[in-house]
Amino acid sequence: MEATRNPMAQADLVGLAALSAGLARSLAEENAENNLVFSPLSIYAALALVAAGARGSTLDEILGVVGARSRGQLEEIVARVTGDALKDQSASGGPRVAFACGIWSELTRPLKPAFLEVVAGTYKAEASTVDFINHPEEARGQINAWVAQATSNLIGSVFGPRSITPLTRVVLGNAIYFKDKWERPFDKKRTTNKLFYRLDSGTVDDVPFMKSRSSQFIAVHDGFKVLKLRYQMAQAQGYAKESSDRNKRTKVSSVKPTQFSMCIFLPDARDGLPNLVDMIASQPDFLHEHLPKKKVEVDEFRVPKFKLSFENSIVTILKKLGLGLPFSDQADLSDMVERDESGLPLVLSDVIHKAIIEVNEEGT
Repeated sequence: MEATRNPMAQADLVGLAALSAGLARSLAEENAENNLVFSPLSIYAALALVAAGARGSTLDEILGVVGARSRGQLEEIVARVTGDALKDQSASGGPRVAFACGIWSELTRPLKPAFLEVVAGTYKAEASTVDFINHPEEARGQINAWVAQATSNLIGSVFGPRSITPLTRVVLGNAIYFKDKWERPFDKKRTTNKLFYRLDSGTVDDVPFMKSRSSQFIAVHDGFKVLKLRYQMAQAQGYAKESSDRNKRTKVSSVKPTQFSMCIFLPDARDGLPNLVDMIASQPDFLHEHLPKKKVEVDEFRVPKFKLSFENSIVTILKKLGLGLPFSDQADLSDMVERDESGLPLVLSDVIHKAIIEVNEEGT
């Protein structure tokens, strides 16, 4: 997914791009036999929530993985994204976008005021107090209900039975939802079944492919091609500043909404995806440097309709990327919650990621 009017400075993009590339390569290696879909931005936001409660070497390690110089810079990056690019535009005919953060803390270990101020202010997080010790299943149901609401029921739940235990003290969550129509929708009548080639040299019969003869944003590079399908944009909005002086003209400024696109990278070789992923991961700015810049005429091209989902713990992946301290006894998350009588340290036990994408003739 690309937003051509990105609100972040180029320097700020480097950390997120590097994390995205590292996650792509590691997740692809671990899921070589399966379809894969994930949201780097959602994982980035979840780690930012952890960083808001971390100190010392634990904080330094998180900042290193997300590529931020300080906790303040990390908060600023997320605030810019949520305040601009991820602003809902459905009221003016654009994409429906939602970015939500939630925090659930155990009754006996309330959130520290400074931490709560940051996550509620910068991340607009909804903070709730639950009884993990005596009613873990009830708390699990409450968290899953929040996930379903935040994603318009696209994701019904994240936590399975007994995944929340009496030892749980805090759950940090992030959810991102996007829905939009193509700038030029495909004609459903032209969708036909074709042979689809798998990475393992196998094939799948009768996969529905969407077809079009319209000019497309396509770039041809050595060993791969890139297609950019643009989504429908919201209408630009004008704002007028009133003046009490009748002789002065009223100034009207137009605010151009973000233009989102889906960018598909297709290797020329049927077994070329691993090499292409390695190329993408080797340079944080690889994706943006190879995007199409102009339309070309096409005789006919086809894009498969699909719905993919992925759900797994990504702790092993994050450790490969250099995040180890938060999961160890040496973790320092002391800025997050108040101490309790047990004196037990707070450590990160798991990072669960779930993502679903559905692409059809109308949009995504």
